[in-house]
Amino acid sequence: MAKGLDIGTMNIICAEKEGEDVVFMQQRNAFMELESSDLTKTMLDTSKVLYVEEDNGISLLGEDAFRFATIFEKEAKRPMKRGIICSDEKNAIPMMKLIVERVLGTPKSQAEVLYISSPADPIDLDINVLYHRKTMEALAKKMKYDTHVIDEGLAVIYSELADYNFTGLGISVGAGLTNVTLAYLATPLMSFSIGKGGDWIDEQVSKTTGLPKEHVCATKEAESKLGSKDVDFGSVKGAITVYYDALITYIIKNLDKRLSEIAPPKVSFPVAVAGGSSIPKGFFDLFEKKLRETKLKIDISNMIRAKDPLHSVARGCLIAARTQEAGKGKKVGTTATATTTQKKAHGKTTTGKKK
Repeated sequence: MAKGLDIGTMNIICAEKEGEDVVFMQQRNAFMELESSDLTKTMLDTSKVLYVEEDNGISLLGEDAFRFATIFEKEAKRPMKRGIICSDEKNAIPMMKLIVERVLGTPKSQAEVLYISSPADPIDLDINVLYHRKTMEALAKKMKYDTHVIDEGLAVIYSELADYNFTGLGISVGAGLTNVTLAYLATPLMSFSIGKGGDWIDEQVSKTTGLPKEHVCATKEAESKLGSKDVDFGSVKGAITVYYDALITYIIKNLDKRLSEIAPPKVSFPVAVAGGSSIPKGFFDLFEKKLRETKLKIDISNMIRAKDPLHSVARGCLIAARTQEAGKGKKVGTTATATTTQKKAHGKTTTGKKK
């Protein structure tokens, strides 16, 4: 067996093959602290809420933390910021460790191959992803996985561009960063990220409207329809539309700049667009329109919207892992069926509790 793990700012998602299906286990990459009491713990256990009990209280984990924060109009704590481990959050690594362990599970065979996603170094921020990459790799290796790391944009190419011999432009519009990789026959020619994604939109809309970021994010994920002529630009939806337009323009501007610095082969490249922040209706059409209006340094052939944008990176990591297993002599396929199943981790984890 092999697994793929997308370690994202907003979601942590594991992909593995079960029979002919690809199964995804996922959790929000978030936690929320509560005071501990017997009644609170009983209610959380009854509701199958994922939490960790420590000496100084309770921390809700994953989707439940995000849901409670939305209900109570509070801000969930995020272990990652701008695509990497948040240096300002002292509990970032311990919380991520718990979420990853719950989502990933234990290996089903000795030295099971695991590919994990990592952002490329951003071209517009003074940050380096090396510490984040090595920390996540070490965490997975400690769980006894044969761990390998793949750039997020390349994972999109593995997931969406098999019919094009893994040649093309893979774009993952995530929460913390937007990742871009140009590859020829699965060989990266260019990989970079930019420091804007879904979180940037949430932050700007929150500043504009005064609403909590979790409320903005929930609205964006559930109701947004970009490019609609009926949008009230004094509303939350209107502000989301404005900043999505600005984000797309910014992505394409930096893509054009980066392409001018390399010499890619004279072929036409398909473009695959994925990532959780590309889900709103109208995003892909708006992105394609703006991209084709730009005179890039490469020829663009097909534009491909990921069939499952949120799970595309995890699926690409899985395909890379299964390909790696094939190199070890195990017979596997590099494509996955369209049938998928989503699972959510439940339950309680106890750490640091006094006996």
